[in-house]
Amino acid sequence: MSSGCGCNDHDHDHNDADETITLTLDDGSEVVCEVLGNFNLEGVDYIALMPEDDDEVLIYRYKQEGDQIALEAIESDEEFNTVSEAFDELFCEEEDFDDESDDDIEFEEDMDEEDD
Repeated sequence: MSSGCGCNDHDHDHNDADETITLTLDDGSEVVCEVLGNFNLEGVDYIALMPEDDDEVLIYRYKQEGDQIALEAIESDEEFNTVSEAFDELFCEEEDFDDESDDDIEFEEDMDEEDD
C-alpha cells in the first residue's frame, strides 16, 4: 500500500501498477479491464474494474485463491448501492480517472462474466 495517498484509512488496496484482468463474457468475447483497486466491506471482498475502452466502473465480489480470481456479480440493488458508495468514498477522491470528474464515472451493475 502506498503512503501519502490522501485517504484517511487503509481499508482498500492501491493499484500502483497498471494491472489488468481479462473477463471472458458468456458469449465468448473478452474484455480487458484495468484493476482500479479492491476493498473489503462488511467482511466481503470487492474489486473495481474499468474496461479499457469504456468509462464505466464494474464492481464485483471476488475471491482470490493463488493465481485464480473468481468474480461474482452483485445482484442486490441494496448491496450494489452500498458498495458503489463505498467505492466512491475510498477511490474517487484520490484518483482522477483520466481527469474525469466523479460525476462522469458510471457504474455498471449487470455484466455477465467468467473468470479467466
